[in-house]
Amino acid sequence: MAAAALQRGLCFRSDPGMAGGMETHSRKRQVVSFFLCLCVSLVACETIRYSVREEKKSGSLVANIAKDLKLDVEKLSGRSLRLISKSTKQYFELNTGSGDVTIKEKIDREDLCGQSDPCFLQFEIVLENPLQLYRMEVQIDDVNDNNPKFSKNEFVLKIPEQIPINTRFPLERAQDSDIGTNNIQSYAISANEHFSLDVHSRGDGSKYAELVLEKQLDREEQAQLMLILTAADGGLPQRTGTAQIRINVLDNNDNFPQFSQSVYNVQLMENSPQDTLVTKVEACDLDQGPNAEITYSFGQVPERVLKLFQLNQFTGEITVLGIIDFEDAEMYEVEVQATDGGGFSSRCKVLVEIEDMNDNAPEVTLTSLSGTIPEDSSPETVVALFSVRDRDSGDNGRTVCSIQDNVPFALKSTLKNYYELVTQKPLDREKVPEYNISIIATDRGTPRLTSVRIIRVQLSDINDNPPVFNESSYVMYLKENNHPGLLIGTVHAADLDTEQNAKVTYSALPGNIGDLPFSSSISINSENGNVYALQSLDYEQTRDFQVTVRAADGGSPPLSSEVIVRVVIIDENDNAPFILYPLQNSSSPANDLVPRSAEAGYLVTKVVAVDGDSGQNSWLSYQLLKATDPGLFAVGLQTGEVKTSRPITSPDSVKQKLIVLVRDNGEPPRSTTSTLNVLLVDGFSDAYMQLLDVPQEEEQQDTLTLYLVISLSFVSFLFLVCVVTIIAIRLYKTRQCRERYVPSSRNFYFEPNFPTNPTDTSVTGTLPQSYCYEVCLTTGSGTSEFKFLRPLAPSLPADPSVSEGSVLDSQINSQFKEEKESLREGRASVSEDSISRSSGAGCIVNKVTGINGNSSQNGWLSYQ
Repeated sequence: MAAAALQRGLCFRSDPGMAGGMETHSRKRQVVSFFLCLCVSLVACETIRYSVREEKKSGSLVANIAKDLKLDVEKLSGRSLRLISKSTKQYFELNTGSGDVTIKEKIDREDLCGQSDPCFLQFEIVLENPLQLYRMEVQIDDVNDNNPKFSKNEFVLKIPEQIPINTRFPLERAQDSDIGTNNIQSYAISANEHFSLDVHSRGDGSKYAELVLEKQLDREEQAQLMLILTAADGGLPQRTGTAQIRINVLDNNDNFPQFSQSVYNVQLMENSPQDTLVTKVEACDLDQGPNAEITYSFGQVPERVLKLFQLNQFTGEITVLGIIDFEDAEMYEVEVQATDGGGFSSRCKVLVEIEDMNDNAPEVTLTSLSGTIPEDSSPETVVALFSVRDRDSGDNGRTVCSIQDNVPFALKSTLKNYYELVTQKPLDREKVPEYNISIIATDRGTPRLTSVRIIRVQLSDINDNPPVFNESSYVMYLKENNHPGLLIGTVHAADLDTEQNAKVTYSALPGNIGDLPFSSSISINSENGNVYALQSLDYEQTRDFQVTVRAADGGSPPLSSEVIVRVVIIDENDNAPFILYPLQNSSSPANDLVPRSAEAGYLVTKVVAVDGDSGQNSWLSYQLLKATDPGLFAVGLQTGEVKTSRPITSPDSVKQKLIVLVRDNGEPPRSTTSTLNVLLVDGFSDAYMQLLDVPQEEEQQDTLTLYLVISLSFVSFLFLVCVVTIIAIRLYKTRQCRERYVPSSRNFYFEPNFPTNPTDTSVTGTLPQSYCYEVCLTTGSGTSEFKFLRPLAPSLPADPSVSEGSVLDSQINSQFKEEKESLREGRASVSEDSISRSSGAGCIVNKVTGINGNSSQNGWLSYQ
């Protein structure tokens, strides 16, 4: 029994009359897995059924699906729990916080389903993360809220007298909108002596009554009878409806009308136009005269039949009155009654079978939609879940679903009439940010009907694109001596992503400009990529440099790209020309010698200058600014060569002073001057002249390097000449010194006030009374020094006394002993003498003077 219950589905009742209210008896879930991306699963359950009585108040509880489906209440809101109704009207609402399903609007079963039983309302419960679908059915139980009703308040029967007993007269059924036991269960007639009531049941369970003649009628006794017919249902409390039956007693009528068929089977196409002939019923009566005149009328038929069909009471033709819809009813049972002029009647049935026409296009109902999916969604990711329904039947109700071909999506059939829209190919938001997917549902009827439902799917951005610079490399130009904070240029990178993933920040990678880091010289605005110079730059120190700029987006993880920015320093004319030759210093400028025999065009010298700037700023021009005789010399504009412009004449001054202006080509131009002293001299040899005479053709081809070499050679030659001259002068002065101060061959300085003969003293002893020194010095030497030997004894007076001589001898002896001790101990003083490299042969460097304590020949000394 339990297994059978599971197969039939689960039923949860919310009938307050049931013990336990909405108790869950059992449940079965069948999980259907498909190739769903990201582990999204679609759970398809057997239909879960609940029951609720009609006419309940709004807000009444139907069920708690969180409890029935064993769902975590705290996670319901995060799973986008929602209720999707299958009907056009929303009868239920879902509390996503608690999982309660309540009645939103009062339900009238009779308006909803009419006589159909059972009556269901269907809806679906959809959850996401993962995707789950539950089918729900709520059975609407009938309550006895309708009274039985007759189509008329009074029915008239014409019955001839002398009619046989037990003749039966069918009566019209009463109508009750309720179903089951709440429908009509019995009929009753008011007490009388002529008629009784016989109640019958049809195959569908409905009741109808026949009036049975129990006692023969006599028109003369009673021409008219009034009866009350009562219809009662089986509900609690019981409801009844009444109608009055008026019976007119007629004269004798021997025959009843007879239909040619007791049952007419007719097929009618739905949507047949109004007045379309459905069928024609015919009845005949064997009587004659007025008793043979037959009229037709509907018998016991529902009210809706009276709205759809009409009956011609004279011809018996049944025609279409209203709109015939196969989806409302597939068959109608119509009872037609034929009555003759004498009051006799008979009945037949007309069964109208409605043939389906393909008049309903398929309906696409969206159950679940992920309006936005990540662009990196892998194939088979579920985007939408929807169902397709066609109210037609047969091939007219069979549908085929498809989408356009140019989208990276596909349809997959899941449950009956359910489809999944899944991704089929990789997505790229930067190429196509959104898709309008047309779901095309087509039935197989004739002609085929199609319906289209457009689903808009947007792609959410994933940080899959690094910033891209609009140039492969940047070259920016900056004038030197710039102001700090000056804008050099701008780098720009674009990111195809959106929002935070497209927010680009800029930064400079570590590096150096010379010995200084980039950060001390260059700054990059992280927001807009502006490049600024933080300090003044000098072209002469740094002509260009490269910095690597990185652009990173704000995604997670961030993506970045790099670009090389080359900053070129533009030279400004901030350096004046610098004179290399002749040197300009504080000392007197060098003299250039020009022979008086020089002709016009003689090359005197060349001014060599350089400029620290570059390009046009370093182009130098030379001009003679000032001269003692402006017409004597000329300066090459581009070469700086100083030449004579005319032959030198005798009146020309020996000393010529020239001021040469050297100017660059910058804006504004800068200049400097060079002062030249030119001496006009005689006596230059032809060979020297030839060395200076450079052919005109070679002068034009010489370069700056050649001029420098010639200048250095000339300076070296002058230096050698000066050295030779100084040596000659020193030799000359040395000879004069010897001839003037040394009269004897002994080369001693003679002092006439002192005796020259050591024996010419009256004092005993051999020590002379005076010392002679000879010093030889080089002239013009800045390092020449006088070096003297320390005297061994002091100078003595010319006539010393004996006593003084004794004392002197003792002093000499004492000092001599000390010297001996010094020599013995190696403590003798050593003097240093200097001699110039230019001294000639015979130059006296120094003189060694010695003494001996002995006398006479023993005291004579020799040196080697």
